[in-house]
Amino acid sequence: MRALLQRCSSARVRVDGEVVGEIGPGLVALVGTTHGDSAEQATYLAGKTARLRIFPDGAAATGASVVDLGAAVLVVSQFTLYAETRKGNRPSFLAAGSPESARELIELYRAELERLGVPTAAGVFAASMAVELVNDGPFTVLLEREADPAL
Repeated sequence: MRALLQRCSSARVRVDGEVVGEIGPGLVALVGTTHGDSAEQATYLAGKTARLRIFPDGAAATGASVVDLGAAVLVVSQFTLYAETRKGNRPSFLAAGSPESARELIELYRAELERLGVPTAAGVFAASMAVELVNDGPFTVLLEREADPAL
């Protein structure tokens, strides 16, 4: 499971021209799943997203998290995070998780953020979305949690 985090001063997502999710300062989390991903990974990545210190806190350039600041996360499903581009010029998406599993895990990721006290907004799963953000920094981080082969 992967979450590409972009620090933003504001962000919104539109579906068919209508705003379906919007935040002020915080993070845009583009989240993708692959085969074999589990609830453990979604929970882990949500915790990491909530506590990752990538915001200035006055004393350090990266001393505060979204939890510390009361900032929000805009969660957007993004199966293309698992694009395979090594062969040819057309990406393959065979590594992306099934839509059913991805929907469940991305919703769990969002619910876990909320449980940790992080306000969230979200896009619409499997919709064609227009994501707008004012990238702050820019500051972009890729979080990844692979499936535990022992499970």
